[in-house]
Amino acid sequence: MDEACEGKQAEYGKGILQQVSERLTAEFGKGYSYANLKNMRQFYRCFPNRYAVRSDLSWTHYRILMRVADTKAREYYTAECAASGWSSRELERQITTFAYQRTVANQQEQENLPQVAAGEMPVPYKEFIRDPYVLEFLELKPSPEFYERDIEQGIIEHLQKFLLELGRGFSFVARQKHIDIDGDHFYIDLVFYNYILKCFVLIDLKLGKVKHQDIGQMQMYVNYYKANMKNEGDNEPIGIVLCAEKNEAVVKYTMGNDSSTHIYASKYMPYMPTEEELRKELCLMELPASTDK
Repeated sequence: MDEACEGKQAEYGKGILQQVSERLTAEFGKGYSYANLKNMRQFYRCFPNRYAVRSDLSWTHYRILMRVADTKAREYYTAECAASGWSSRELERQITTFAYQRTVANQQEQENLPQVAAGEMPVPYKEFIRDPYVLEFLELKPSPEFYERDIEQGIIEHLQKFLLELGRGFSFVARQKHIDIDGDHFYIDLVFYNYILKCFVLIDLKLGKVKHQDIGQMQMYVNYYKANMKNEGDNEPIGIVLCAEKNEAVVKYTMGNDSSTHIYASKYMPYMPTEEELRKELCLMELPASTDK
């Protein structure tokens, strides 16, 4: 079909919708404008199964969700929004920062999560690790006197937003958690617990590029928590090195083939990235379009 035919069809469809709008308005009154009918049609196209519509999401939520063209991404945002109680503004942010694409590589069906919590299937650790994390809400400004503690302090001051960025199921446990290993003292920057995975999540903050020593240190922290902090029924702890730059080869060769320890290096972005920057970070040639024309 050539462009001329497509244009004629679009005009014809617009004309039909305008006629329907005028007839409904004449019969029932306000609420049936052309724009409203267009939204109603789009809503039906995006959510044809009325039983899948979430009553706890507002019309504002659904108007934002309808702009997500990719079906799987829209389903992800709908489920996460309902489960996490996102405001419409937070939903918009999650979509703008491509939260789905930042987790999609390891994402399983959300229906499996209750089975995970019940211990009926393997724990999907990777599904809960984003890369990169977008921390624009910290409003960090580069400075010669900028330290990890500045990021840490910013996270504490914006803890609710950081929890939303981490994802579902996270709760804050401790800051600068002190551990004593045979007289040597260490401090873990941040400790969280994920009630869905049923495990501790340890985070260390690094300003520059991740080094093998950083991975090794996190390995020690995770091993300590395995031996001393796990409660009955807990799963293996997770370690995340949150860094400004990441070298995949360093992470790979430091960890080797050890699949028993769940340690990840994720990059943080202290500003709201452009779509082009996110494409580069996610190593994708194309990201699914976020809006319908």
